[in-house]
Amino acid sequence: MPELPEVEALSQDLRARLADRAIVRVDIAAFSALKTFDPPLSALHGTLVENVTRHGKFLDFDASGVHLIVHLSRAGWIRWRETVPDTPPRPSNKSPLAARVVLDDGSGLDITEAGTKKRLAMYVVRTPDEVPGIERLGPDPLADEFTIDVLEGILRDAGRSQIKGVLRSQSTIAGIGNAYSDELLHAARMSPFKPATSIADDPDELRTLYDAVRNVLKEAVERSSGLAASELKSEKKSNLAVHGRTGEKCPVCGDTVREVSFADSSLQYCATCQTGGKPLADRRMSKLLK
Repeated sequence: MPELPEVEALSQDLRARLADRAIVRVDIAAFSALKTFDPPLSALHGTLVENVTRHGKFLDFDASGVHLIVHLSRAGWIRWRETVPDTPPRPSNKSPLAARVVLDDGSGLDITEAGTKKRLAMYVVRTPDEVPGIERLGPDPLADEFTIDVLEGILRDAGRSQIKGVLRSQSTIAGIGNAYSDELLHAARMSPFKPATSIADDPDELRTLYDAVRNVLKEAVERSSGLAASELKSEKKSNLAVHGRTGEKCPVCGDTVREVSFADSSLQYCATCQTGGKPLADRRMSKLLK
């Protein structure tokens, strides 16, 4: 799933490609992807792209005051095409193509989603806050306003909730998903099941977590900046320390990276670095094995 660093890099790449370009039309290939009807999709036709920005994991194409918002969800992506077909795509449940943005010089963007679970979402709105997911977003962890005091307040409000879930909640902190929550907790040497309030109560742990959030995400953004969309996935994967590396060696201590599986996701961690050497029980609502 694209998270804050990849979506930020995508917005930078697309901003450079699309600035002051005219949108000829937007073709929908998966009607379920479009979640709005007012303004109509045709409101984008003939507009100029003024900016491409990010709200958490949402991409925002500002075209003459009309906003095309895209959430790529778990398996979505955007591919640049130097030349797009003249004929609009036919709707198909088997094709990964969800929509195509056609530009004035014949180039364009293919918005795609792999797999059978179609969760990619597109919105045409007058302001980004009209999208429920954006309106509910928590603070951006790379914004100047995201101070250590803000993080402390978030942790206290979360109480005994496990820190992994707190970091992943988009209404709590915007942009961090499954992969980077694993990565920054590994960098902070904290168990994914540590209660949020216990971190808030310990000034040293609070500072450690805050620094990990800022540094891990900032470094990922810096590595991704300037890369084309086609390079971002491989860049992310090659620089992950524990996420998606079950059975491999921890790059810090050499211990084996372990996994806890849930119904529709999993997390990875290093027991030596994060849980005092104790493996986490691999079942839903796991607790440290005694």
